[in-house]
Amino acid sequence: MLRVSNKAQWSATPLAYHNEGGRFKLSRRRYDPEFKVRVAKEVIETGNGSIVARRYDIAPAVVNRWARAYEKHGPEAFIGKKGSRSVSDPSMDDIKRENDRLKRLLGEKDLEIAILRDLLKKGSHL
Repeated sequence: MLRVSNKAQWSATPLAYHNEGGRFKLSRRRYDPEFKVRVAKEVIETGNGSIVARRYDIAPAVVNRWARAYEKHGPEAFIGKKGSRSVSDPSMDDIKRENDRLKRLLGEKDLEIAILRDLLKKGSHL
C-alpha cells in the first residue's frame, strides 16, 4: 500500500492496517532477509517486478529496490545494522556454538580460580 508523506511525495514503504482494540492502526511490515533474497531473485529471473510484487502483495517499488540491492551487493544487502537479521550461514552457526562453548568453559575456569584463591587465603590464616 502506498502512502503520501508530509512533503506530498509517494513512499513505497510497505504498510499494513492492524485492528487493535477496535481501532485500526497503521504499521510497517517487516520481512526477513531470506524472503527478500527469494523475492529479489524472482524479480531478476522474471525481469518484471510488478508481477512479483502483485504475487506477494508488496509495492512494486519496494520489490524493485530489493532486486537492485541484491544485484549490487548480493545477500549482504539485506543484513541489518546490528547484523542480527542476516541471512543464515551454516558456518556462522558453528562459530556461534563454539563461541558459546568457550564462554562456558571460561566461566568454569574463572570459578575454579576464585575457589582456589579462597582456599589459599583460608589456608594461610590457619
